[in-house]
Amino acid sequence: MSKSNKHIIKRATALVFAAAGVIAMTGCGATSAGSSTSGGTAVQKLGKAEGEVSILAWPGYVEDGSDDPDVDWVSEFEQDTGCQVTSKTYGTSDEAYNLIKTSDKYDVIAASGDLTLRLINSGLVQPVNTDLIPNYKDVYSFLKNRDFNTVDGKSYGVPHGYGANLLMYNKSDFSKEPTSWDVVFNQSKASQFSGKVTAYDSPIYIADAAIYLMAHKPELKIKNPYALDEDQLQAAVDLLKEQNKNVGEYWSDSLKLAQAFQSGDTVVGTGWQVVYNQLDSSKFGITTPSEGVTGWSDTWMISSKTKHTTCAYKWLDYIDSPKANAQATEYFGEAPANKNACQYASDGKFCDVYHAGDEEFEKKIWYWNTPIKQCIDGRTDVKCTDYTEWTKAWQEIKG
Repeated sequence: MSKSNKHIIKRATALVFAAAGVIAMTGCGATSAGSSTSGGTAVQKLGKAEGEVSILAWPGYVEDGSDDPDVDWVSEFEQDTGCQVTSKTYGTSDEAYNLIKTSDKYDVIAASGDLTLRLINSGLVQPVNTDLIPNYKDVYSFLKNRDFNTVDGKSYGVPHGYGANLLMYNKSDFSKEPTSWDVVFNQSKASQFSGKVTAYDSPIYIADAAIYLMAHKPELKIKNPYALDEDQLQAAVDLLKEQNKNVGEYWSDSLKLAQAFQSGDTVVGTGWQVVYNQLDSSKFGITTPSEGVTGWSDTWMISSKTKHTTCAYKWLDYIDSPKANAQATEYFGEAPANKNACQYASDGKFCDVYHAGDEEFEKKIWYWNTPIKQCIDGRTDVKCTDYTEWTKAWQEIKG
């Protein structure tokens, strides 16, 4: 297996399960910072490093050279801080939630937007004092204080990186670059590719349909693709049922996605930059449609039960340092969070390819979030549909 294929598999594992692992959040009070006692106040100063830190993360986020001796950003952290790292990877957000909930062995967790609010609302992570994280000052401002990791003005972590779910297409089937998702959602246009349209296989894909409806059905008054009332959800379901007539395959394996494009079985649909990078750019294209896209931005968070607060903070600072952030995000296939990371990338085109720091591009991304009953778009006169309802809807869409 090539090194690049390992990257794709790790990216696929993380993203597929991140979307699949979402379940409805339970409402609990906020909790402690820096200890297992309840509270909600971030620590104000750090003590002596405790000598160890246990990290729970997606595959590919904590590499120590054991898989590939050339891929290691953990050893330098251990040498610089004296904090020895133990790590465990998880396959779904639900698995991560249960591991954090039932054990006090994990100090730090890398959580996707579908998990962060669950951890916060359940009191399993603590607010962080970003003044104690020097490299946070160089994190892109547009990644700070987002609705999936900040509550009541309190930040519950630091960003890792970010990426988008884009529109991939076979150039032989398009005389010019498509500019809209209508090539997969508008029946009159998508039908010409019947059986060769692809879509991401997850209930969270309903948000992609909602983004299209935001632009083309303004009367639905959708303001946030993760905040859909019953009527809005039904409109998205109806759209996706129509799309289903043209879908040849719903994908969850990114390697198979690349193969489907190469074989001609798929000619248009949702894809990732890291997948497109494996294809012949003279034959295939990738673009950001005018309606916008869904995407991800993961957050490094500290357990409210940690006994290694100082080492936990040191990890959050280190992983957001320019060099380590460049190593981790380039390996994984996403834009870095630190604005100074690009100079450390091994590929001089890395940051351009992933639109690092491109605020106009970033504004088009609706980061994955957890659909909950309380409408996250600010509405209080109606209840929104939660992820359980989205899951049932997805099963109905696929038949």
